Amino acid sequence: MIIYGPPHAATEIPLIDLTDSFSDDLEKRKAVAWEIHKACVDTGFFYIKNHGIPQEVMDAQLKLAQVFFDLPLEEKKKLDSVHQHSTRGYEPMAAQTLDEGSPPDLTEGFMSSVEADPEHRYTKLEVPGTGPNQWSESFPDFRPKYEAYVEKVLALGRHLARLVALSLELPEDYFDKALEEPLHYCRILKYPPMPKDAAANQLGAGAHTDWGLLTLLLQDDIGGLEVRNADGQWISAPPIPGTYIINLGEMLPVITNDRYKANFHRVLNNQTNKTRYSCPTFCDPEYFYKVECAPTILEHDGYAKYPAMTTGEHLRAQFEKTFGIAAK
Repeated sequence: MIIYGPPHAATEIPLIDLTDSFSDDLEKRKAVAWEIHKACVDTGFFYIKNHGIPQEVMDAQLKLAQVFFDLPLEEKKKLDSVHQHSTRGYEPMAAQTLDEGSPPDLTEGFMSSVEADPEHRYTKLEVPGTGPNQWSESFPDFRPKYEAYVEKVLALGRHLARLVALSLELPEDYFDKALEEPLHYCRILKYPPMPKDAAANQLGAGAHTDWGLLTLLLQDDIGGLEVRNADGQWISAPPIPGTYIINLGEMLPVITNDRYKANFHRVLNNQTNKTRYSCPTFCDPEYFYKVECAPTILEHDGYAKYPAMTTGEHLRAQFEKTFGIAAK
């Protein structure tokens, strides 16, 4: 259990302007990549602005989350993730504990991933944890709007991955093939106001790291996200209009021999009477991609700290480490 302590002021999380990352000038793209490099070495978190996703698209996704969570409980329970071996669908309040040993997290969620129908290669190859998503029949607009948003964010994720490649002095297209059809996960989350009878160290989301490559977080204007920096201090990550917060998953330390950080973060439910909504999208390589030390790092260090493994093997290992049980 990581005992809760108050965060420091949010001065160490950089805000990176992506405008020049869309330039035809390679040197301008490299300059943005250098800013990303510095952020990845320090906190493993950074804000991005001028990223190409319109504000109205971001606002619409948060509104979609609000409408979904306002559905009657019996409607949401029809989509309960317990009905799926892949854990996709509705996640009831306090169904998850991200910080082992702490009380259950005070959040409600919904998750989708790759739509693996019977003809999908993952289905034919019997890839564990994949399958169809669960969608609400009583809310017919939910699926098309949700999936349209996911496509936009995954395009941004691919763009960011190209900048990460440049930041490591790799070819710009180093991750392209792995992200043609990323093994993504998109969640919408509802954090109610902190109840007065909350248990000790019970948060909206307990301290944890993400498992994959890149996380693109859309958050509303309520706040509550906190990040542990390179010095082990907890700092606030308040909302900045028009931005996404980007953080690194546990694959990046493998790829960079620990140069890039997958840092702990958490969410403290607010003390007002307002509900917080957020939408993290986890942009991970396709299931069979080999996650291994990057050649530019290997040339410098001469060895890899971590064994190479596929995305699927990596995610299963993270699942087992986090929950102490084998992934299905």
